[in-house]
Amino acid sequence: MPLTDQHRFGMQLAQMSRGWRAELDRRLAGLGLSQARWLVLLHLARFEGVPTQRELAQSVGVEGPTLARLLDSLEAQGLVQRHAVAEDRRAKKIVLSDTARPLIAQIEAIATALRQELFVGVDEEEQRICMRVHQRILDNLEKQ
Repeated sequence: MPLTDQHRFGMQLAQMSRGWRAELDRRLAGLGLSQARWLVLLHLARFEGVPTQRELAQSVGVEGPTLARLLDSLEAQGLVQRHAVAEDRRAKKIVLSDTARPLIAQIEAIATALRQELFVGVDEEEQRICMRVHQRILDNLEKQ
């Protein structure tokens, strides 16, 4: 059975996603962070306010117990702190420590450099078209 363009598109998208993340992980290896940990730090840094552990788990796309283990290791490294929420004793707010900020700046700089390398030869119109296509597919996924 021949591969359809839609099938090729899906395979190519998955391959690109895995490859992009693997290359970023390789470049960040010197910072002593696993992919899961640097991803949590980036999500945490991008929140407007201070998220609860549940909000952070939703943002990262992991289950609560998985995030709890990641936060344990980040807390042990002195990169995050958990603070109790007065209104709900079970909830915890997750705060970046001051020592995490320069590390996040390094992660962002490395990620930006990689992104610039990967987009060489791709013009703005091509990016906009691709983003529209991806958004349409994401919208269709949400209908499932």
